[in-house]
Amino acid sequence: MFDRSFDTQGTARFVEPGTAFMELQGGSSERYDVVVIGGGQAGLSVGYHLKQRGVRFAILDSSERIGDAWRKRWDSLKLFSPAWLDSLDGWPMPLPRNTFPTKDEMADYLEAYARRFELPVRLGTQVLRVSRRDGGFSIETSRGTVRAQQVVIAMASFQHKKVPAFASELSPSIKQLHSSEYKNPAQLQDGRVLVVGLGNSGAEIAHELSRTHEVMMTAKQSAEVPFKNDSFLGRWILLGLLMRFVFHRVLTIRTKIGRKARPNMIRTATPLIRTRARDLERDGVERAGTRIVAIAKGLPVNDEGRALDVRNVLWCTGYEGARSWIDLPIFDEDGQPRHEAGVVTEAPGLYFVGLPFLYAMSSAMVHGVGRDAARISDLIAAAAHAPALAAAHA
Repeated sequence: MFDRSFDTQGTARFVEPGTAFMELQGGSSERYDVVVIGGGQAGLSVGYHLKQRGVRFAILDSSERIGDAWRKRWDSLKLFSPAWLDSLDGWPMPLPRNTFPTKDEMADYLEAYARRFELPVRLGTQVLRVSRRDGGFSIETSRGTVRAQQVVIAMASFQHKKVPAFASELSPSIKQLHSSEYKNPAQLQDGRVLVVGLGNSGAEIAHELSRTHEVMMTAKQSAEVPFKNDSFLGRWILLGLLMRFVFHRVLTIRTKIGRKARPNMIRTATPLIRTRARDLERDGVERAGTRIVAIAKGLPVNDEGRALDVRNVLWCTGYEGARSWIDLPIFDEDGQPRHEAGVVTEAPGLYFVGLPFLYAMSSAMVHGVGRDAARISDLIAAAAHAPALAAAHA
């Protein structure tokens, strides 16, 4: 079985799944100027800029293939932004400009991007612990230990699914999945489906399931974009003006309005973009309270005290960051890393890229990550080359 990808000229081709880019020998201890943790769009963008600056580095990723974070999501998923907003620095996505890529097209693009620029990605390598050692960093992995003078953590905050503890009390006759496990309606049993949560994932999945199942939803009302992303207004106002200009240039930590908005924007869910409340009403999706509060006799109970007789439950309840493997005192009381635009001053040589509103509202978006990656790479390169320059002028 083969999957579509792109060659370095942007032509569709086929690659064998699971092909590794580099191997880390078990039990070895290697040294690099920089180790980048995470091989998604943030990590690859950092890798591109580090290579341009002549820094010796490795990218570590636990996946079997580059792009798996996209590839393993539900089958019908498409990006909300068109190809012209979904490109990393150095190589535009080789799709028509206004095409909304599928999740597999995005995954294949990232895989081809790494090959095109010959980025040193080590797949199947889970990072277990990052700690200080001898003035640098020790990175313990499932494939051995790596040493580096500088480390970039380029992982999103979506490592672990968030499901209420009482979910285990659901009747075993009820099929339950987290949105990260959902692929298509064929996974579910016949009968009513309860979708818990009305973020973009919950809305899109409920819309899809309404074609084959009776669907109920428990969720608070969510904010909505007032026009479709693929409409004329959507393309010019949402994508062009809002995402490319306001999110990238106006809402930053360097502007007064950006600093004021940042705390709320980090905590607030993204407004509904493609599928909205009135679409779900037309689909016949029943609203059944705002949240699930308990399990009674094996059934979910909502905040109105109603036991919901369902055969399937889909938890579209989001994710939690998992950073216990970072063995450094850099976290605040909420468990969030303390940093200044990605620079961790309490641990010199440690950086973050890809976090929400790291520098701007666009920092966690594909079109915005490149600016942060370039800026952090400049700082890394200056530090990496400083000893050689000092020696040359001694």
